[in-house]
Amino acid sequence: MRTFNIFFNAIRSMSFKKVMRLLSLILPHPIFSLLSFYATVKAFAIAQKKFPETASNNGIGNSFRHALWCCFILMYCSKVSSPEKALNFCKRITDMHEELFPNKPLETKMDLHNNKIGMDYFMELLPGIHRQFFEKSFFIDGLEKKMKDAKVLKNLDDDFDGFLVYLDEK
Repeated sequence: MRTFNIFFNAIRSMSFKKVMRLLSLILPHPIFSLLSFYATVKAFAIAQKKFPETASNNGIGNSFRHALWCCFILMYCSKVSSPEKALNFCKRITDMHEELFPNKPLETKMDLHNNKIGMDYFMELLPGIHRQFFEKSFFIDGLEKKMKDAKVLKNLDDDFDGFLVYLDEK
């Protein structure tokens, strides 16, 4: 019920223009949209459990959550369509999330960067595993390993290609 309230309040806080923009993406892709919603709930719950202190702010748990979110969207959507179509939808829906719920520029850069890490990680694993056999644990374990090398993003010019990034809020 808490998850439903979070999503309901988020939608309720959006302007009419933003709601219409969201609908223009999700209505043509109802299955992808439902699977993405499910992926969102799963990634959020796992990140909250593993990183209760930092999953909902800009810490390292947030970087894990964003990358995992994208992996899950791709995993679920690739089971019903091609990985290329799933990747296109994932990029569009996660980029739109950042537009509809704007953050400070450094936070947005961090989120978009970690989304890309998740998408890249899924696509990196794809040739070795049939898309129907992907499991959540593949991504959780792999991203936890990537967290060991995560970098602190300090300014908009930082470029940590291939690494998870987070903000040090100490």
